This record gives sequence, structure tokens and C-alpha cells, in this order.
Amino acid sequence: MQYVISLIFAFLAGVALPIQGGANAELSKILGNPVTASLVSALVSIVLMVFLILIFKAPLPNDTILSAPWWAWLGGAMGVAFLVIGTFAIPIIGAANFLVLVVAGQVIAALIIDKFGLLNVPVHSISIARITGVIFVIIGAIIINFKK
Repeated sequence: MQYVISLIFAFLAGVALPIQGGANAELSKILGNPVTASLVSALVSIVLMVFLILIFKAPLPNDTILSAPWWAWLGGAMGVAFLVIGTFAIPIIGAANFLVLVVAGQVIAALIIDKFGLLNVPVHSISIARITGVIFVIIGAIIINFKK
């Protein structure tokens, strides 16, 4: 059951991305700058995370965080990169074009991470099925980005 719930939440996270991108694009238009709009979005995220910590009684980070490897800090940096790039690009290329390219980049990077066990993830070999999946994602990205 936990697996099915995780699948549903993953799908909902995917639904959230174009909503996030569109909302941040509108903030960028109103505020006149994608970086400023991204800051506002990140501040909303921080407020919501504090609320979730209180609701779920999750512990705050302590000094053990200092023992984390350097690459463990990349999550926040990648989140900011996604936020700012999406806020800048979506008004220009659209949500579908942006997100299909994001998915293509994610799948290719994930295959590399899996293949070499980078970032402490379990190693998964690259198979014909996985390569075929990447090819289909890339073809999908090309097709979605064709102009009428």
C-alpha cells in the first residue's frame, strides 16, 4: 500500500510542477524579475516547511548535519536552479516545452546516477529497456517542441 501511495504522490508532484512554473511566471511578470519572484516562492516554501515541521513534530536539524558530504547540500542548490530557470523560461517557451525538457534531463541524469551509484543511490545497470525509454523521452521532447 505504501508503494501505491508513493506512486500517487509522485504523480501529484508532477502535476504540481507546471502549476508552480505558471504561478512563478506570473509573479515574475508582476515583480519584474524572475530572481525576485523565485525568492518570494522560496520564502513561501520555507514558511510551509516550518508549518509541516510543527504539524508532524519533525526534529529540527542539529549539528549532525555538519557531517553530511559536500554533495548532500546540492539538493537546495538544485531546487533554486530549477525554480529560477523555470520562472525565467516558462514565459518564453511554455510549461509543456519546459517540463518535457526537464523530464528528458532528469531521466538521462538519473540513468548516469544509477549506473555509477552516484550520490549514494543503489547501482542499477543500464539496460536496453532503459535506453529505449530515454530515446522515447527524447523523441517526446522533440515532438512537443515542434512549432505548428
